[in-house]
Amino acid sequence: MLPFALTIFTGAFLLFQVQPLIGKFILPWFGGGPGVWTTCLLFFQMVLLGGYAYAHFSSSRLKPRQQVILHFVLLALSLALLPITPSESWKTNLSGDPNWRILVLLMVTIGLPYFVLSSTGPLMQQWFSQTNPGVSPYRLYALSNVGSLLALLSYPAYFEVRFSRQVQANMWSAGLALFVVFCGYCAYRLWRHASPDAPVPAPRPATSAAPAGGDQGDVGEETTPPVDKLLWVALPAIASILLLATTNKLSQEVAVIPFLWVLPLSLYLLTFIICFDHARWYHRGVFTALLVVGIAVVCQLLPAGSDAPMRVQIFGYTATLFIACMVCHGELYRLKPPPQRLTSYFLLISAGGALGGFLVAIAAPAIFSDYRELQLGLWVLTYALGVLAFRHRSRELVLGAGAGALLVAFALPWLRSFLDDSSGYGSELLELFRDRAVYLVTGLLVLIGCVFDLKRRTIAAEFSTRMGAFVMAICVAVGAVFVVQWNSRDTVTVLSATRNFYGTLKVFDYYPSDEEDHYHLLLHGATTHGLQFVKPEKSVLSTTYYAESSGVGLAMGQLAEGPRRLGLVGLGTGSLATYGRKGDYLRIYEINPAVEKLARSQFKYLDYSQAKIDVVMGDARLMMEQEVAGGKSQQFDLLALDAFSSDAIPVHLLTREAFEIYLRQIKPDGVIAVHISNRYLNLRPVVERLAANFDLSVATISDDNEPEWWIYATTWMLVTKNKEFLASTKIKDATEAADSDAKTAPLWTDDFASLYSILK
Repeated sequence: MLPFALTIFTGAFLLFQVQPLIGKFILPWFGGGPGVWTTCLLFFQMVLLGGYAYAHFSSSRLKPRQQVILHFVLLALSLALLPITPSESWKTNLSGDPNWRILVLLMVTIGLPYFVLSSTGPLMQQWFSQTNPGVSPYRLYALSNVGSLLALLSYPAYFEVRFSRQVQANMWSAGLALFVVFCGYCAYRLWRHASPDAPVPAPRPATSAAPAGGDQGDVGEETTPPVDKLLWVALPAIASILLLATTNKLSQEVAVIPFLWVLPLSLYLLTFIICFDHARWYHRGVFTALLVVGIAVVCQLLPAGSDAPMRVQIFGYTATLFIACMVCHGELYRLKPPPQRLTSYFLLISAGGALGGFLVAIAAPAIFSDYRELQLGLWVLTYALGVLAFRHRSRELVLGAGAGALLVAFALPWLRSFLDDSSGYGSELLELFRDRAVYLVTGLLVLIGCVFDLKRRTIAAEFSTRMGAFVMAICVAVGAVFVVQWNSRDTVTVLSATRNFYGTLKVFDYYPSDEEDHYHLLLHGATTHGLQFVKPEKSVLSTTYYAESSGVGLAMGQLAEGPRRLGLVGLGTGSLATYGRKGDYLRIYEINPAVEKLARSQFKYLDYSQAKIDVVMGDARLMMEQEVAGGKSQQFDLLALDAFSSDAIPVHLLTREAFEIYLRQIKPDGVIAVHISNRYLNLRPVVERLAANFDLSVATISDDNEPEWWIYATTWMLVTKNKEFLASTKIKDATEAADSDAKTAPLWTDDFASLYSILK
């Protein structure tokens, strides 16, 4: 078993080591948003499906020695395509949705090596079964997930912080060569075991299917029933949906960093390892109870949004993901076929994973104007449990659901109180859950009913029907809660709601009956990106983060008289256009086409500004880089970077390489204003380190004065070579004193950027 174990482990390690590596290469080329990673995951799942299909059809249609020859041709071609470093020609600006360009890029750069590696698990297990008849290969599947998990955990903890991207790519290439050696020895074992005229493996003859009874979900030696094959697809699809939905949620409300990609995916793989190692690790009753509790926690976190503490969000969402995936993969393992049909089993599992990825990455943005996948995934999972309860007549499932209801009865008020106390969050929706009697009575009745039937030792069909009906009732209740949340979250009129590759955008209409306070507000995900009063006299006021007392407002006021050239990264509502005077030129870089559309249709800052305004669509860094490469410097008097107030920050805009571009776009005495207001990240040490690297002076201005409700507390940093500018009275008086105890940060580069050290 050792040669096959080494091959499977190495292949799985390389398979999942390359995922965050290639993500780091292309993330800056497509805006640095969470949609990049979601699309990458879709690609990995689709190619994994192709690899599993190749393993299935080659092992069922080709003779063993033919399999060896074909596989080694593919391995040789993979080695010929090394290294995997993507060409910078892919950085060409692309307006609109870049999903397809990302998929094509990945296919060209790592498509074939990833395809060959993805076939390793089922193919090596099939070869092992042929050379070791009678020995179960399923633990090798758990081992492959151990390799995958180790790769994911070691990347942010070791490889990312110690080696540059290029060195990582070279190390990965060397690892692929080592994998070929291991795979060659396994092929040699199969070649020796199979005679030259060995027949193609014949499909297993069909026998009549017997329904799974009791709590024994294993299919055994019978022909797999169609319902079970459907579950082979549905259960991994649900797990995949929850994986990507949780990753999206964390990336949107915390940051787009490898840790928050790796954590959900690691937990997802860990459930595969646990469940496929042995059936004893998954207990239906325990994990069903925990699932009910996890769903209740999610029901509280979703309305709280970014007001909930970061650590609570991370723990709540990832713990629920782990429990839900344990249920999906635990039930999947109970439905496993005999080894003779393992390739078709894994093929359908990978098809389910790819289906889930497609639904989240492609279908959901086209269907929904908001993120609904997490709720829908949990909802469908409760329905699947109801189907399993009916099919398997499982007391464990219904007892677990009843116990979960009891746990929720006691835990939910505590959670609500915790969220109220820690974040000030409150919602009328929580009134639905204030009365614990519903949970107590429901849970007790179910438990009493189950115990009564157990005491009578009845296993009648009507009893199993009652059990399944209760789990279905849980499904209906969960769906009702989510529907109520969807309909109650927007208590204010929504003028526009859109969703695309870059996230969700909503424009709210507040106080339309109040002429003085009537305003429109733009929300990107959970972050306000500006507001504007509707009344013409108030519509030119500098609101939210851009008041005259803010860092950028003071900087605008201290610029020299005469025509000014201003640059802005991040359009939002266009609030900074209020500072544009006659003769000024304002150049705005915006990557999201939907933002420009809303800024022009729902807000009037761009129309009312006296400056000449150009909106340049595309990633700001790439567009400025192209301008510099073309020999054109914009010679900005001030360049405002306003892309970091949201929680999912584009890290590639705060690296040494990015600042080199900015400095070539501003005048020698120009100013770079960086908006670093952020709930979870302290970006001040990062900007200070960049300023020190380029021998620039820096002033940090925190404006906590909020004289009006429509002016927000902000922190801006002004970076410049012009010391006289920072010494002006207004800026000097507002500048914070240096903090001797402040954290220091390493210099961020395209090869290295660590967010862990600056978490608040």
